[in-house]
Amino acid sequence: MSPTSSSPPAEPAADSPESPESPRRVAVASFIGNTIELYDFFIYGMAAALVLDDAFFPNLSPLNATLASFSTYAVAFLARPIGSIVFGHFGDRVGRKTVLVASLLLMGLSTALVGLLPGYATLGVWAPLLLVLLRFLQGIGIGGEWGGAVLLAVEHAPHGRRGMYAAFPQLGPPVGFAAATGVFWLVSATLDEAAFASWGWRIPFLLSFALVAVGLVVRLKISETPVFTRAVARQEASRAPMVELLRRHTRDLLLGAGAMAVVYALFYTSMTYSLSYATTTLGVPRDTMLALSLITCLFLAAGIWLAATRSDTAGRRRPALLGCGLAAVWGQLLFPLLDTGRPALMALGLGVAMLCVGVASGSMGAYLSELFPARVRYSGASLAYNLGGVLGGAVSPLVVPRLQPAFGSASVGWYVSAMAVVSLLCVRALPETRERELG
Repeated sequence: MSPTSSSPPAEPAADSPESPESPRRVAVASFIGNTIELYDFFIYGMAAALVLDDAFFPNLSPLNATLASFSTYAVAFLARPIGSIVFGHFGDRVGRKTVLVASLLLMGLSTALVGLLPGYATLGVWAPLLLVLLRFLQGIGIGGEWGGAVLLAVEHAPHGRRGMYAAFPQLGPPVGFAAATGVFWLVSATLDEAAFASWGWRIPFLLSFALVAVGLVVRLKISETPVFTRAVARQEASRAPMVELLRRHTRDLLLGAGAMAVVYALFYTSMTYSLSYATTTLGVPRDTMLALSLITCLFLAAGIWLAATRSDTAGRRRPALLGCGLAAVWGQLLFPLLDTGRPALMALGLGVAMLCVGVASGSMGAYLSELFPARVRYSGASLAYNLGGVLGGAVSPLVVPRLQPAFGSASVGWYVSAMAVVSLLCVRALPETRERELG
């Protein structure tokens, strides 16, 4: 017998696509997991814009029902920082991979249960209360998702290519949104109005049961990041990551949150509120708006990829500054284009808005990760990202639906532009991090 015949099979090299340590495999796994969680998150926004007001708030006036529906949407953004604190603590103490599995389960099951929740006609006041609870749990789950998914990619990536590898989980939002939009569009186009309002809207939520299973299979096959593994081996893991973060890195935390504010504000305004505004105020058919939303996801993905890959050579600040500047200008043009009611011009308005969101956020996966040392990185990146969600994603659903009826659509544009200026100033105050070592 030859020596080679009895030897165990060789392990795949760490940089081969078959290895659980392969940066490419980890990046793809981060993309798949983040896409599934963002699908879960975005279908709620679609439902809030289209049907939740009638199903759970039938006794309110149309305006108040819309406000109540979007308020439940905002609840998740208020919960996201809590999720960041909880999952960030364990992500910095136990590891990135384990925490991501827990966040996927919480997010997916909360979403699927919305599809099983009886409406107001069956449960009365308990129906909207339980809806708020499930949305809150969604927010907890998504609060721990982004930071872990990005860190898996960034901490496995070769130096000099962290921006590109971080782009993969960053592509989760446009692909997840496209999937949510596509499923709602298919259900809406297949069913009549009565069937869609009665039970059809539940189908996208129930699909989450299957998607959670897929996500678990993907995530359980990848390995812990080498950066975290080395930190544990050197006994450098923080005992109280959040306390250390707030004591030593408060400035970067707050500026990072401010930098993300316009991303959420413009995304919500363009992709969630505009859907409700166009179908109710402008009388644009629902299927038309869903088709336009699907198309504009391509602009978001293109902006993210261009900004993320460019940041590996130009630095993290330049793409973010460009995106914020473009958003400040386009905030003044978005609603004049929407108000035409012409699909081509509406697509232009929404598409360029999503391009601005993509350029502003594309480098943020690597940027927020590099701002913080390894011992508090999960907590810092997650909390900064999700505090930005409070500023832009929780406030906007409460402000924008009131601005437009009271002051006209131009006021919404001024709101978006103001948020863009705030984010631009925050990015200018942050240091460049492209050459930093991750630890």
